[in-house]
Amino acid sequence: MEALKERRCKPCEGGVRPLDAAAAAGLMKLLHPDWKLVEDGRAIRRELKFPDFWHTMSFVNALAHVANAEDHHPDLEVGYNYCRMRWSTHAIQGLSDNDFICAAKADALV
Repeated sequence: MEALKERRCKPCEGGVRPLDAAAAAGLMKLLHPDWKLVEDGRAIRRELKFPDFWHTMSFVNALAHVANAEDHHPDLEVGYNYCRMRWSTHAIQGLSDNDFICAAKADALV
């Protein structure tokens, strides 16, 4: 099976069902263990800590590049030495493969 980080996101304009709990749990096993299912399984979240603002913003800028290339964008909370990422597919109000693909790409940046 192709690694998540090697896959590409597919456009999602709605009309498809979000991943069910079993599918999401299976994909969670392919991510860093710090990822958490949140919002009753409609999103995934991870917080990263950095030594300073420069390292934090370097990660955020790299993640922004990945998100634009994949045309799938996270919700971010950013501070001096942290970044909280939340992935969910807004068009379907839940999780899709795209969220896990982008989370794996974020893991590869760390």
